[in-house]
Amino acid sequence: MNSSIIRYVLGCVLKIEAVLLLLPCIVALIYTEQEGLWYLPVAAASMLLGLLMTRRKPKDSVFYLKEGCITTSLSWIFLSFFGCLPFCLTGEIPSFTDALFETISGFTTTGASILSDVEALSHCSLFWRSFTHWIGGMGVLVFLLAILPLSGGSNINLMRAESPGPSVGKLVPKVKYTARILYLIYFGMTVIETILLLLGKMPLFDAICTSFGTAGTGGFGIKNDSFAGYSPYLQWVVTIFMILFGINFNAYYLVIFGSIAKALKMEEIRYYLLTIAVSIAMIFFGILHTCASAFDALTQSAFQVASIITTTGFSTTDFNTWSSSCKIILVLLMFVGACAGSTGGGIKVSRFVILFKTVKKEFTSYIHPKSVKKIQMDEKPIDHETIRTVNVYIITFIVLFVLSVFLISFDDTDLITGFTAVAATINNIGPGLELVGPAANFGFFSHFAKYVLMFDMLAGRLELFPLLLLFHPSIWKDLFAYKKSIRNHKKILRGGKKG
Repeated sequence: MNSSIIRYVLGCVLKIEAVLLLLPCIVALIYTEQEGLWYLPVAAASMLLGLLMTRRKPKDSVFYLKEGCITTSLSWIFLSFFGCLPFCLTGEIPSFTDALFETISGFTTTGASILSDVEALSHCSLFWRSFTHWIGGMGVLVFLLAILPLSGGSNINLMRAESPGPSVGKLVPKVKYTARILYLIYFGMTVIETILLLLGKMPLFDAICTSFGTAGTGGFGIKNDSFAGYSPYLQWVVTIFMILFGINFNAYYLVIFGSIAKALKMEEIRYYLLTIAVSIAMIFFGILHTCASAFDALTQSAFQVASIITTTGFSTTDFNTWSSSCKIILVLLMFVGACAGSTGGGIKVSRFVILFKTVKKEFTSYIHPKSVKKIQMDEKPIDHETIRTVNVYIITFIVLFVLSVFLISFDDTDLITGFTAVAATINNIGPGLELVGPAANFGFFSHFAKYVLMFDMLAGRLELFPLLLLFHPSIWKDLFAYKKSIRNHKKILRGGKKG
């Protein structure tokens, strides 16, 4: 395994984070807050370590999916470690475990919080907390490929390891241009949302932080009531943009470059929008009798459905008080998630479409054993490898989910709390039900349970396998074997020079 390229990319990631850590300092200057000073030493340490790791460029810049997965997993761990230090240093989140939980929740766009009083944080920390959503939404390695493309054609493996969905392709022949197009779309949509929020008379700071949370489908609120205190206009703007950020970004590329018909023909998007519409209708009729008006019921149902299916996690009401049928719909939407290639989490709509089509094909084979029928999506046949990876992913997801629920059960919480806490973290949503509902937080869990949930957040954001690979013994054997071969090669070279 090429450890030199892994080291180099990790160094680049740390240097990027060092620069990004300066943004909260600017916010602190605007609001004259002393907490911003603590971001400077963390930025300096991140930059210093990044420079040390990148002082020598790797001679072999080619790497495969295995290196891409390891690099991606370690990048998110490094990002979270350095990103949580300012919270500890400022004393706003004195516990390292809690600070790490909050930061991992931010970068993975989960939005699960241990804070009971969000408004007690300084503006610079609120900004950094929301900004981690925006960084993690599209992915820091996609950003790295956009501004500092690595040589060679193997850098698609970094994008594949970090991007959500059963398969990742290039919009254009070169990966660096694909990354730039994705980030331009991402940035442009964020700016448009911010402008629309400002038109609704939302304060600039609130609008920026809200846009970060919506774009990354993260859901960290800057108010204790999340989004309940804002006007219906602002709630509808966020509802629409949550849905938009949950759509496959390939569709936006097709729309921009004139292939609107192709974008509308994407099956996943049609099923995604249909699921949203049906869910809103069912919850609307379920809560209509409890709301002041039909418009209020529509606003609440649309906002919460969009928030949960896109795994954003904002809330305008305590849906923990809704009827069992409404809560079951929301729990099911937690697992469905958004589209592949979006900033949303969950299992993804495309995987469910493929799964249902596979089941349908098996039923047909029982009735017509001699029939030969290929599964198609968007009028293109799906190869056996994609079907296999979808099946393996869902099996692995179920195993990890069950194991996580079992592990946090040692905290002696009720089953609904434990079940939805894992569902909310592994699907990168944020709020669950009962003790982890929208009006509560995750602060009561033990340190052990928090680390289990942190692992789930990272695993869910990285599509399970990149993180799980870190625990495979052969990975570390390959790493040490590579280092040993490099040392032997250097000894041979030195011996040849002496001769």
